[in-house]
Amino acid sequence: MKKLYIIISKVFLIFVLFHIKAVSDEKIKVGLIVPLSGEYSYIGESILKSTRMALNKIDDSRITIIPKDSKANPIDALRMSKELYNNGIKIIIGPVFNESNKYLDELSEVTFLSFTNKIRNNPKNVISGGINAVSQINTIRKFLNENNLKNTIFLIPETDYKGEILEAIKKSNLILKEKFIYSKDPTLLTKQIEDLTMYQQRKQNLENEIKRIENSNTFNKIKKIDELKKKDTLGFINFDSVIIADFSESFKSVATSLLYTDVSAERIKYITLNQWFDESLLKESSLHPIYFPSINKDNFEVFQKEYLENFKKTPNQISFLSYDLIGLVYYLLINNNFKINENLFIKKNKFKGKIGIFEINKKTITHQLNFYEIQGESFKEIF
Repeated sequence: MKKLYIIISKVFLIFVLFHIKAVSDEKIKVGLIVPLSGEYSYIGESILKSTRMALNKIDDSRITIIPKDSKANPIDALRMSKELYNNGIKIIIGPVFNESNKYLDELSEVTFLSFTNKIRNNPKNVISGGINAVSQINTIRKFLNENNLKNTIFLIPETDYKGEILEAIKKSNLILKEKFIYSKDPTLLTKQIEDLTMYQQRKQNLENEIKRIENSNTFNKIKKIDELKKKDTLGFINFDSVIIADFSESFKSVATSLLYTDVSAERIKYITLNQWFDESLLKESSLHPIYFPSINKDNFEVFQKEYLENFKKTPNQISFLSYDLIGLVYYLLINNNFKINENLFIKKNKFKGKIGIFEINKKTITHQLNFYEIQGESFKEIF
């Protein structure tokens, strides 16, 4: 009986070891849907190169990436995704553009890690992997709390992205003094900012005060009048910080309009969204300091250097995200015994990537971002 028990135990052990080896040798194929032809092929090629870098770093033959050309349109994105699905693939990284997600709900058994930063109106099987508005506003809220800024106004352009911002404000529980929607038309913008900041009233306050002193017997009134004439306005600004949800030249236009109405960065905090370290902002000294959330700058620079050394080209920003998404998928697979099932993207988890920390919960990704100050000719990390 004892011998029989030993034999059974050995057979069982052999079976277990064989099963473990089979699992460890199991190949996982992950799809990649990016534009490899047409106008945006340069983005797809950069993502492919970044993916190669990530796979080399992981150095695990169990994971294979199968790329397909989305041609940056929803019809081809769906067609290529069906090809991947028919090849047994249930995880696809991509597409790049939000519009290309349009028909992907037809493949309900496939999970897509899209590069988009938009979280509204995506199909249920599409997870936004980009630096979305919720992640950015959560980081801004931390800065506001740490600096005791309680009277913040949020300036939002009248664009398609408006809905994303408004939903992110709600989801992040950001408390604001006011939300203000402004026109992208520069002929209307100046008047809107004047009304928001009560510029004409403050300008009139200054004129009234100068006249009052001129008609008074105030001691040293000539000096006081000269000091007042150096000012543009007189009066209290009823907010201590402003968040401008805009980018590049449009952001500069809004910030300059605030400056024109005598609401300078010396009087309030100028905050904006992720600017990807736009170096042209370093030259806008009249607007400094400017604050914004973003990815880890040091890691981004290391990635750019490695990419340049490998491929003799400068990578685009999306390719940096693709590097981390490969790492994220691999991390989740490792923690799920290399099994692709419903727990993979539903179970709460965290992954430390080059961008920052990814938080995954119920098919939603948010990022723990860094926060930066533009002052003088440099980007300074706040936290």
